[in-house]
Order: sequence, then C-alpha cells, then structure tokens
Amino acid sequence: MKLRTRVALAGAAVVGAALLAASLVLYPSMEAGLAAQHDGELVVAAAEAPRLLRSFKANSTEVPTRPVSAGGTLLQFVPHPAEPGAAGDLAPLTGRDLDVALGMSPPYFQNVSRDGVLYRVYTASLGQTDLALIRTAFTLDRDDLTLNRLKVLLAGLTLGGALLAGTGARLLAGRVLRPIGRLTEVVEHVTATRTLTAAGLDGNGRDEVARLARAFTTMTGALNESLLAQRRLVADASHELRTPLTSLITNLELLAEGRGTADPQAPALVREAHEQAEELRVLVNDLVELARYGDIQIHIEDVRLDLVAERVLDRARARAPHVRLRAELAECLVSADQDAVERAAANLVDNAIKWSPPGGEVLVRVDPAGTLSVADQGPGIAAKDLPFVFDRFYRAEADRSLPGSGLGLAIVRQIAEAHEGTVRAEPLRQGVRLVLCLPVAT
Repeated sequence: MKLRTRVALAGAAVVGAALLAASLVLYPSMEAGLAAQHDGELVVAAAEAPRLLRSFKANSTEVPTRPVSAGGTLLQFVPHPAEPGAAGDLAPLTGRDLDVALGMSPPYFQNVSRDGVLYRVYTASLGQTDLALIRTAFTLDRDDLTLNRLKVLLAGLTLGGALLAGTGARLLAGRVLRPIGRLTEVVEHVTATRTLTAAGLDGNGRDEVARLARAFTTMTGALNESLLAQRRLVADASHELRTPLTSLITNLELLAEGRGTADPQAPALVREAHEQAEELRVLVNDLVELARYGDIQIHIEDVRLDLVAERVLDRARARAPHVRLRAELAECLVSADQDAVERAAANLVDNAIKWSPPGGEVLVRVDPAGTLSVADQGPGIAAKDLPFVFDRFYRAEADRSLPGSGLGLAIVRQIAEAHEGTVRAEPLRQGVRLVLCLPVAT
C-alpha cells in the first residue's frame, strides 16, 4: 500500500472517528432535550387545568373524566375519591396517586402502555373538592420521525466527512509527499546503478523532508568522495608497489641465472634486492598506518606536546648523526591521541632529516598555542608543489630519485584532520617549515 493511501486512510479514520464521537454525544443530547421539552409541555398543560375547569363551569359544561385531546396533549380529570386499584383510562390508580391527590407526594412522570402505544404521563393534584387529580400525556413516538431523520443526517455526515477527509488527505499527501517520492526514486537509482549521486533533490525548505534531502545529498557526496579516494589509493598504491616489485623480481631472476651467488655481480644484486625489499616494507607499513588513522576512533586525552617532541628528537639523534637537531620546546598541553601525535611528529622530523644536507640544522619548535613546527635547511619546496605536499604518494620532481613512500606527510595530515587540527608548509629562505596545529587542552 502506498504511503499516500495510508495517509488518506488515516485521515479518513481520524475524521470519521471524531464525527462518530460527536454523533454519539449529539444524538442522546437531542433525544434528552426533546424529552425534557415535552415534559415541560405536560407540566404547563397541567397548570392550565384550573383555567379549563373555570371555563367548563362558566359554560355549564360537564367536566370530562376521560382523556381528551388538547393541542396534541391528552388531558384527564380524575374525580374523588382517588382510590388505589381503580381503573384509569391512562393508567390504573396507585397509592402514589392517592398521596399526590392529598398533597402528600409531589407530581411525577411515568411511562405507560395503552392499547399497544407508549405514553408519557404526568400526574398532579388539582386541589378541588370534587376532582382529585389531573393527568396530562403524549405519545412517546411523536419524535420518532425527527430522531430518525437526525440519525440519517448524522450517519451521512460521518460517512461523508470521512470520505471527504480521505479524498482531501490523499490529494494533499500527493503534494506533501512528492519530495519523499523523489527521494525514493533517487535511492532506487543509486541502488540500481551504484552511482553515488543525489541530483534533483529539493533541500531548500526547513521541514523534515527538506532536512532529509540535504542529509541524504551530503551523505551520498561523502560516500562518493570516500569511494573515489579509495580507488585513487588503490591505483596509487599499485603504481608505487609495481616499481620495487619489478626490480626485486628482476634481481632475483638474475641471481637464479648463471652461477647464482658465485657470480661476481651477486653481492650487488643482493644488496639491490634488499634495498627494494626494505622500500616495500616501508611502503606497506605506511599504507597500514594511513588506513589505521583514517578508520579507527582515536583516544583523546591531555598530552604534553613538548615531551612528545623531545622523545622523537632523542630517537632521531641516534640514527641521524650527520644533522644537528635543535629544540625550542615550550610547555604545551593539547587534547590528542598520544601515539598518533608521536607518529606525526616523527614523520615531520624524518622528512626534515631526509632533506637536510650533511651538517645542516633541523629546528623543532613547540609553542603554548598547540603548534609543532619543524624547519630544515634543505633545497626547499617549489611554489607549485606547496599545495600538494601533504597529498598521498605526491613527490616533487627533485624527490622522485630519493627513497620513500610518499605517504609520511599524508599520514601527518590525516592525523591532524582526525584531531580537527591543521597542517601547512611555509617556504623559508633556505629550506621549508612544516607546521602541525592541534587543539589546546582546556
């Protein structure tokens, strides 16, 4: 069942239930109102009895003791003595009637059946010496026609109102739910074609449907970017892995030919194969790190950035004695994942060492604003390469002959983005300064 049909049925059900509830209240109220009105007419007719008696006596007319019709109301004068058990034309007399005649009980109403017809009877005292009671009555079916018409009217209003509400709800639902229908078409298109595009959705409104359209468009855009990034990563990784693998296989094939390790060129081939294997190891490790910091949830805590930089420098001094490492470390507390920040700092320092000439200086600086900067005295970065320094597998023309995976700085940027921080490269007169900014702990 379509959503608009369900909305129409729900609207019809709600309106129909409301009209039915109103009818169930209105009909009994109308019935009770008519009954009260007719009871009042009986009381008024009984109050007119003394005037009628005076009229009869003035005209020397015999007072009727049998029921007579007067304007749609039956009147009956009951003479003395009003004895219980005596037959009355409207109803037999009872002890209660005697009490009413003597003024010992108030007037009362009762429903009686006479010749198969139901009557509403009002009994009151006349207070005359020769007449004991006055009875007024009307048939209970006098309002049946009116009440039946009311029943038909209320039933028609209930059914008609429900039908009209359902029709109107379906028409309005078609207009209101049109954006949802369009969203459904886009989702089905994405499912069928595997194309993560959500063009044509109207997200300009402020209602829930427009918010859903904007959220879906944003989500598909992010998924599309993620898919494209994964494809680029696979393509770039395949390209980077192909060269060392080819060289490694070639060297192994040369070793397998001729005299093998007895060949004079064997040590050089083994050394080359070892270098290519080491390059593969570094590349694989960097790929694993890149995936790690892109997918897992980092553990945020208060970290002393200056102490992290100091540990990284201590390790770097042991493996890079040809470079002077100078530190200017101010105390700084940041909100970060300690392992991730340490990896980013190590990548920045390793990059600076790789580009520094023998005897060159690398300056590592930490300031209280949450900034870690690493400056080298290498050849620097060309202006055209600055925007791409932190891209995956990007290597400048002068860098392509040097060892490396091209992922170190990409990992730094990914770590920075995971912490809602930033990275940037600043050219110097000699060399370049790479800056990592992290949020300061509050």
